[in-house]
Amino acid sequence: GPRMTAPVVVGYTATDTGADALALGIRLARAIGAPLEVALVLPDDARSVITPPDAAYARLVAEQAERWLAEAAATIRDAVPHREHLRHADSFAEGLLGFADEIGAGYIVVGAANGGLRGRHRLGTVASELLHSSDVPVVLAPEGSRRVDPAVGISRVTAAIGSRPGADVLREESIALSAAASVPLRLLSLVTVDLPPGLETGAIRIAGARHAEEVLSQARVELPSDVAAEVVVADGDSIEEAVRDLPWDPAELVMVGSSRLAQPRRLFLGSTAAKMLHELPVPLVVVPRSRADVSTPEGSRP
Repeated sequence: GPRMTAPVVVGYTATDTGADALALGIRLARAIGAPLEVALVLPDDARSVITPPDAAYARLVAEQAERWLAEAAATIRDAVPHREHLRHADSFAEGLLGFADEIGAGYIVVGAANGGLRGRHRLGTVASELLHSSDVPVVLAPEGSRRVDPAVGISRVTAAIGSRPGADVLREESIALSAAASVPLRLLSLVTVDLPPGLETGAIRIAGARHAEEVLSQARVELPSDVAAEVVVADGDSIEEAVRDLPWDPAELVMVGSSRLAQPRRLFLGSTAAKMLHELPVPLVVVPRSRADVSTPEGSRP
């Protein structure tokens, strides 16, 4: 399939969370044939009002950071082309976003765990901050990702597609990813969960079938012929129930759109994504709602 050349950025820290992000970053970059850019962000102490920066201390911190990046490089070895970068910024997320913007990143990968349960997500501060301000898809690595063999790659892409504005962008992104990785695409229709409560079962079933048909036929038109696509209609009264009932492959990636309350071209975890996050045992990719569906206001970036 087509390969994506936009680099995959990993937000790295010398922690289990950082190791989770790195492991997933390697798998994603390999799967889509993209280079890996590993960034470690140090707080910008130069602007600190409380203490004047101590040159010797700053040098120690930088040396330690370089050692950590060398360890990351040793982990990657020749799995995928990679570079390591040390950045300074007011916050980790800000440094990561500035870097991703500079190099035209395709994805930003971070560990989502923050003392969460094994194999489940619980957003840490860096992930939360990124989800509020990134205009690049953010990939959340659940706790335990570091224990997955990098050779596993990606086995499938599942896209959770609702009936709300922005669904097109998500469909396009998921098609591009499954095509680049040459893996099957599973479209999860959430229309039945989006419907107002109190509808009779028959009406729900018809709406679900219609949406499924629509989403699948659109995807088939856009997908390369060698990439298989199927659609599954979410079952259950809630997103949580639907996610719990579905079979998940340990090596798949799940894609959701950001909230429609987000600013155009910005990410924000909507209720659907947030609910899925708590139930998902696999990585979640949050895609900015509007790359194409919102016209750019005058004076803002194209």
